[in-house]
Amino acid sequence: MSARILVVEDDDGIRMALRLALEDEGYDVLEAPSAEAGLLTLETETADAMLVDLMLGGMDGYTFIRRVRANHDAPIIVLSARADTPDIVDALEAGADDYVTKPFDLSVLRARIKVLLRRAPQSTLVRLERRPQRVVLDSARDLVLNLESATLTSKDGPLHPTATEIRLLTELASPPGTVHSRQELLEKVWDRGYLGDERIVDVHVRRLRTKIEVDPARPLLVATVRGMGYRLDVR
Repeated sequence: MSARILVVEDDDGIRMALRLALEDEGYDVLEAPSAEAGLLTLETETADAMLVDLMLGGMDGYTFIRRVRANHDAPIIVLSARADTPDIVDALEAGADDYVTKPFDLSVLRARIKVLLRRAPQSTLVRLERRPQRVVLDSARDLVLNLESATLTSKDGPLHPTATEIRLLTELASPPGTVHSRQELLEKVWDRGYLGDERIVDVHVRRLRTKIEVDPARPLLVATVRGMGYRLDVR
């Protein structure tokens, strides 16, 4: 079955061009001319990935992403003419997985979509064979990363990280205590051919901390190693 992609874009010409290009790649495409229409679509349809414009009439893309993230973990790629760092960071903080600035190259966009849809690349499967199937992140809270099922649970029940956050945590756990540079994480989590920049790693680490740290402002599990990168310290 082909992957289904929801395109939330209020420019009719861009939305049509995206639909045609994605259908040529074999994807099933859902269209929404507004954030409100996109939310209504998701009430009755499922999407494996979403392309979302930020500057929409009515509800903006930031609000749409935050609303979607409450119930969906499908990858979200932001499409925006706003290339300023604060706008990009705000979109990622809202819950987006990636961003592409307009005007964009369709071949680059297609590559980004394929990366985010690739839940378990072969390289990851090979690495998992050499790892324990469970990593206890915090024994006091029964916080456990299950590498085989790609789930995160605690004594209070399952947590709900996005697929990208699970991949990021999996890389940090290989093995715990190892310092991973931002570039290394960028290549392994977003794929070796990823053309983005290292800011996306920092934003996703901050988001991950809000889900696994007792106090995200004073992280104990995902430590920043100044000038080097990040390290997972299990407890």
